[in-house]
Amino acid sequence: MKNRIVSVDIFRGMTIVLMILVNTPGTWSEVYAPLLHAEWHGYTPTDLVFPFFLFIVGTSIVFAYRNKKANRAVYKKITIRSLKLIGLGLFLGAFTLSFPFIKEFSEIRFPGVLQRIGVVFFFAAILFLNLNRKQLIGVLIAILVGYWLLMTLLPVAGEPSTYERAPNNLANYIDLNLLGSHMWKPDYDPEGILSTIPAIGSALLGIFTGFILVSQQLKKATLMFGLGGSLLLVGHLWDLIFPINKALWTSSFVLVTAGWGNVFLALIYYLTDVRKIQFGSIFRYAGANAIIVYFLSSFITKIFYLIRVDQETSLHAWLFQNIFVHDFLSGQMSSLLYALAVTGFYCLLAFELYRRKIFIKV
Repeated sequence: MKNRIVSVDIFRGMTIVLMILVNTPGTWSEVYAPLLHAEWHGYTPTDLVFPFFLFIVGTSIVFAYRNKKANRAVYKKITIRSLKLIGLGLFLGAFTLSFPFIKEFSEIRFPGVLQRIGVVFFFAAILFLNLNRKQLIGVLIAILVGYWLLMTLLPVAGEPSTYERAPNNLANYIDLNLLGSHMWKPDYDPEGILSTIPAIGSALLGIFTGFILVSQQLKKATLMFGLGGSLLLVGHLWDLIFPINKALWTSSFVLVTAGWGNVFLALIYYLTDVRKIQFGSIFRYAGANAIIVYFLSSFITKIFYLIRVDQETSLHAWLFQNIFVHDFLSGQMSSLLYALAVTGFYCLLAFELYRRKIFIKV
């Protein structure tokens, strides 16, 4: 696409790089504190990463489909892309080194990051193609308010619903009864069924930011800053009665993370597209092959955990212990250095793919 908006490419790439960084510590027992998720309510910088990607998915939908009409061919492309993302995610969840390289059916986790991206992309793209801006706002409000009311008012197993990690949490209850053993944890899944609905709201908010970026407005950065600040204010106020929670993808979480997404994107836009300051090229390289770089990082990391150096040590643990663990480094610093090294490798891979003009689209 001609006249690409540099800030969008950088933001997408930064998000993928951060996703790899937070997913590949040297050891999960000693993770550098800012790279940890909130235990339940609240949020850390790490909790912004995945919603940022869904946010930029929405923004990218505007660029990709604003000149396309809703027809069978477009629907087919959207559906195929969604199914590819879901398929890659299911493959990651099912893969093992033992022949026939697929886990026992009962052990396969059905939800996941790529699965959620695929589902959210599908519905956000279909909504974008068929609704005008006012209708999209109506759908967004219905999703966020409806999810809040469901989580608040609907009794679960004869008890009042709760936002806590408990059997009478509606989102957890639905996942447990529909997914059973195919969940991340026995009592909840952070990419569960019901919580995927408000995740669509994250992409819709990205679509509204996309409208700003493709408009003729002169002060786009100011508008994004204003939108971001407004979303942060409303989200934190909503947090008082509907807690910010990534695992549940609460409505307040949707607003707050999209608020920060607008603020960061506005800053990058101002520096790169307005002031024409050149920076962040490595992130542009990662953003050009975002999904494949993320998939490879997840797949190879899983293989490193599965390959055994001996009965008690995985290849991952062996590399970490023998290269990054030293007496003069704390456990958290060693773990961080491992994550940085892995992330650096995939940045170099992204650069090489970009240099060779290899762009793998899912």
